[in-house]
Amino acid sequence: MSISSSPMSVRFDSDSFWVDLSDGRVIGVPLAWFPRLLHGTAEQREQVRITSRGLHWEALDEDISVAALLAGLGDQSAPSKSFAA
Repeated sequence: MSISSSPMSVRFDSDSFWVDLSDGRVIGVPLAWFPRLLHGTAEQREQVRITSRGLHWEALDEDISVAALLAGLGDQSAPSKSFAA
């Protein structure tokens, strides 16, 4: 999949995060799709590094690509027992 748009900024509300793309689109994503972000603190979430291909949170060990967000994919890592119901 070719990425024609880059992330420009990220913001959070109580249930979701929002990614503004360079082509004017805004992607809204439920925090529940990414347990590391969901369980992270507001300070940790704000420490995002934005690259041309995606988003990285060093403190949370989370990497999310624009391609994955556009495809509607959530966390692709193996389920963690700490998050299992």
